[in-house]
Amino acid sequence: MAAVLAAGCAVSHTTVVKPSGPPVRLQSATKQELIARYNEQAGAVTSLNGTVTMTLTAGSAYTGVIKQYHEIKAFILAQKPSSIRVIGQAPVVGTNIFDMESDGETFRIFIPSQNKFLTGPASLERPSAKPIENLRPQHITGAIFWDSIPAQSVVLLEEASDDTSRYYVLTATRRNGNSGADAPDLDWEIAQKVWFDRADLSVARRQSYDPGGKLASDVRYGNWDGFGAVHYPRQIVLVQPGNDYKLQIGITKAVFNETISADRFVLRQPPGAELVNVGEEPQDMKPVEPKPEPKD
Repeated sequence: MAAVLAAGCAVSHTTVVKPSGPPVRLQSATKQELIARYNEQAGAVTSLNGTVTMTLTAGSAYTGVIKQYHEIKAFILAQKPSSIRVIGQAPVVGTNIFDMESDGETFRIFIPSQNKFLTGPASLERPSAKPIENLRPQHITGAIFWDSIPAQSVVLLEEASDDTSRYYVLTATRRNGNSGADAPDLDWEIAQKVWFDRADLSVARRQSYDPGGKLASDVRYGNWDGFGAVHYPRQIVLVQPGNDYKLQIGITKAVFNETISADRFVLRQPPGAELVNVGEEPQDMKPVEPKPEPKD
C-alpha cells in the first residue's frame, strides 16, 4: 500500500525558477555585535525635518472592513525625546487635511474639514470604532525614534526566514512590572524584537510590546539610504494592531539632527474650532447622580 501511494503521489511537474540575480551572501554577526549595531543606529538620530508621502489603510481582515485611503503629502517635524508635529495635505490642491502634534504627554489634532480640535492624553487606550480616528502622532514618533537596548537587558538571539529573506532576530526582555520584589528571577516579558536582514545586517523590522506581552506596534523598514552623515530607511510601514490601522511612510526629503525650535511644535486651537476632549464621556452619556431627598 505504501508503495502504491508513493507511486500515486509522485511528482508530476517540476518548475525551474530562474534566480533574479546572483545568490546573496549572508552576513554573520554575534549577539553582542548586533546589539551594538542597533544601539548605534538608535542613538544616531535626534531629530527629523522631512517631506514624506503617507498612505493609510484602516481596518483589517479581522474586522471584516479594509479601507484604503489616497496617498497624501505630509511634513514631519520630530525631535527627541518625544516631540512631533505632522501636517497632511490633500493631493493636487495642497490644502491641509490635518495638523497634529504630541509632546509625549498630550496629543492635539486639528481637522479643518470638520473644524474640530481634538486633544487628549497620549497614553489613552480607547480605540475608536473607526480605525482612522485611532491615528496618533506619538505612534509615528515611536517608529522614527528607536528605544535602545539597555546593557542590563536579557537578550535572546535566533535566526528566522520568510519567502525572500533570512534574518537575525534579537528579543529584548524586561522584568514584569506587576511582579513584586520577591518575584522569581525568571518572571520576564518581551520588551521588543529587532529583525536584521542578513543580506546587509540592516534593521528590517521592529516589534514593540506593552506589558503582558501585547504587541503594541510592528514597524518594517526598507530602502536604506544616506542622508548626509545619517543612514536611514526611506520606507517605513507602521502597523498598530490594537488600533487597527497601517500607515506607509515614504521619505522623499529629509534633514536629520538639526535643532528644531520649540515654537514649531506648538499647535493651538484655532478660533471658532470645536474642542473635543478625547477620552471624556459626552455629557449626555454620563450617569445622572440622584439628587438627595429633602430632609424633614
